[in-house]
Amino acid sequence: MQHETVVARTEAYLRQRFAGDQTGHDWWHTDRVRRLALRVGREEGVDLRVVELAALLHDVADWKFHGGDDEIGPRLAGEWLAELGVEHATVSHVATIVADLSFKGAGVARPMATREGAVVQDADRLDAIGAIGIARAFAYGGAKGRAMHDPETPPVLHATAEQYKRAAGPTINHFHEKLLLLRDRMNTEPARRLAAERHRVMERFLADFAAEWDGGA
Repeated sequence: MQHETVVARTEAYLRQRFAGDQTGHDWWHTDRVRRLALRVGREEGVDLRVVELAALLHDVADWKFHGGDDEIGPRLAGEWLAELGVEHATVSHVATIVADLSFKGAGVARPMATREGAVVQDADRLDAIGAIGIARAFAYGGAKGRAMHDPETPPVLHATAEQYKRAAGPTINHFHEKLLLLRDRMNTEPARRLAAERHRVMERFLADFAAEWDGGA
């Protein structure tokens, strides 16, 4: 099956799978990550076929919505591509990227084994910061019934993946526990350039939020 056909079938599958999502992990998040990954990947000179498929399938079964199961995502991604007749090496590469991609806590290193994986991880992290990242953070917090902010609940820099998975703090804490850390964890120079301004957007938002919260603005 031609790559274009695999992509079209995968798009249709994911549009249906993510229909109705209200957590910020919808089809449009996937599409933005795909476009960002291809943009960064072109500059990095990596295998864009692998990048596109991994970006499309990176959230096919996110552990956050499957009881913390880290294995279901890469398994479903691999099964889907194998069913479409994609060659084994590409299936394995994509499944590995999906398995290794996610942020799992401030104290947990998540190095990617390949340049393609580094590109897709950067793209996913770019969509978690900036203006869209702010919107997604509050969409997720609202969907999970979390407080917007509680000044009596300080952020926690989780040392292990298990601690991070159990976290259920206010949405503002999520900026300090993850989002503000991502700029300095980008793998590629193109992503670092894009992350710099998105990081500033978050800093400005948090300063305005704090001023308004305290009644000073």
